[in-house]
Amino acid sequence: MNTRADRPESLWAIAWQQLRRNRLAMACLAILIVYTGVWLYAEGTFWFARLRDVTPAYRVSNYAIRNQPPSTAHWLGTNYAGRDNFVQIVQGTRIAFEIAVLTSVIVVPLGFFLGALAGYFGRTIDTAIVYLFSVVGSVPDILLITAISYVVRGVVERSPSMQTVTRYIDSGLLAVCVGLGFTGWVGLCRIIRAEYLKHRERQYVLAARSLGASNTAIMFRHIAPNVSHLIIINFSLRFPALILTEAVLSYLGVGIANEPSWGAIINDAKQRLWLGNWWELAGATAAMFFLVLALNLFGDALRDALDPKLRTAGAGTA
Repeated sequence: MNTRADRPESLWAIAWQQLRRNRLAMACLAILIVYTGVWLYAEGTFWFARLRDVTPAYRVSNYAIRNQPPSTAHWLGTNYAGRDNFVQIVQGTRIAFEIAVLTSVIVVPLGFFLGALAGYFGRTIDTAIVYLFSVVGSVPDILLITAISYVVRGVVERSPSMQTVTRYIDSGLLAVCVGLGFTGWVGLCRIIRAEYLKHRERQYVLAARSLGASNTAIMFRHIAPNVSHLIIINFSLRFPALILTEAVLSYLGVGIANEPSWGAIINDAKQRLWLGNWWELAGATAAMFFLVLALNLFGDALRDALDPKLRTAGAGTA
């Protein structure tokens, strides 16, 4: 009779055991949990005001207390409109996470599906998809994202049918997510294509094919579970790049218009540095720095834990 102890450990269980031994990875995970809690709180604040159709507190101006330095009442001071900078940065966390989630809704299905098609079928399909992501990848990201964002934003703001959508999501946020999504799938597509090229000739795939399994079943029921961990790794490593790209776009005036994002906060704060108002810029920069640092370090540790080759190499050198 089989017991739980007799069962082989899954990839995720082994990866979790390795991560638990990495103190730096655990510290980064704790930081990410705190940021996630802040994100959920900010989402609750936003949707509570939106569903009641009232102006949220973080967007209410109070010019009587504008440009105040940090104090017990306002931990990071106030901005030019008398809004609490700490509250603005909390809402910027919401924007950062929303961009990551919404962009992934485009990147993951598109990159995975095209990569699987190219790697599994090869030949003409592979050539066409390689040509497509080579063209997209050859254009500077920031230019292509900016162009797509402008087009999407113009369509959304001028289309009566999209007015319902803009009640729940900022048009600038939607435009940035679409721009990031339709340029960010290239990296994932390349990774998945390479993995499918390797797996399509392995014994378990040949056995499934000899038993009459269809191409669709082989691609998504047999091979996909063996490469799905690469999506998690790719997401964790790409998340910081999404945050930084949004900050740059907002700094250039292309990104979020009506909600406080870290890029928009930095863009506004730079105009008041000559007044000695350093706290607004420092707060947004620090919030972005610690999240990006934690994501990069945890993403590296997660890649090492989930990649069998790296895990085997680490065990061999221990």
